Amino acid sequence: MSMNCLKNIDVVVLAGGRGTRVAHVLKDIPKILAPIGNRLYIDLLLGWLNNFGANRIIFSLGHLAAPIINYLESLKIDALDFCPVVEKKPQGTAVAIRNISSYIKTNPVLVINGDSFVNADLCSFLNFHQLNQNETSMLCTKVENAGRYGIVNISSEKRIISFEEKSIYTGAGYINAGVYLFDKTAIAEIIKSGPSLEIDFLAKQEKNVIGVMAGHYDFLDIGTPEALIKAPVMLDKFFI
Repeated sequence: MSMNCLKNIDVVVLAGGRGTRVAHVLKDIPKILAPIGNRLYIDLLLGWLNNFGANRIIFSLGHLAAPIINYLESLKIDALDFCPVVEKKPQGTAVAIRNISSYIKTNPVLVINGDSFVNADLCSFLNFHQLNQNETSMLCTKVENAGRYGIVNISSEKRIISFEEKSIYTGAGYINAGVYLFDKTAIAEIIKSGPSLEIDFLAKQEKNVIGVMAGHYDFLDIGTPEALIKAPVMLDKFFI
């Protein structure tokens, strides 16, 4: 599949959370604008998406939306069309998708968490989603200490069997990398679900319904102070 595979696919970036675990470190800086070395995290995210041909990105914003909008407006990237949508108050990831659903023009739509990065091939992910005719597909990555994130149990047919909550388990396992492809049928179900995408939609799907592309990808969640410290070393190789 072409590296311009996202040219006709809308991308939704969920970036409306308060970032309470890193608030004392970032102060009045939203997580997506966190400095990583001498760059900003959002630069990495946009560069990654642009590599796969993404040209329309819908930002679901809430807390500290203004500096994010100002930064997006300052960028002069002809190939990227930004569509920021601001929530009045944070109500959960599923509600965020509900609030931006009228802005989505494509089927499927790529949805990503704005505070985590996974170095996976999005063209392969889209191909996986379409070949298997999935309504919902999720990217998963294998990490050490998987219990810290919550474990995803996957069948040999590349389908989700079950989710396990965060636990004291310290071994390796697959976790949700926060990258999804949803067909319009799935978006309609999300709109009718409860506030949390993860709890009220994904975890309530029947066994073997959600398709999974799983691998051992570089993964970073910038939602903790420890991760912010490690981020420059890991992410430097991805900045151009």
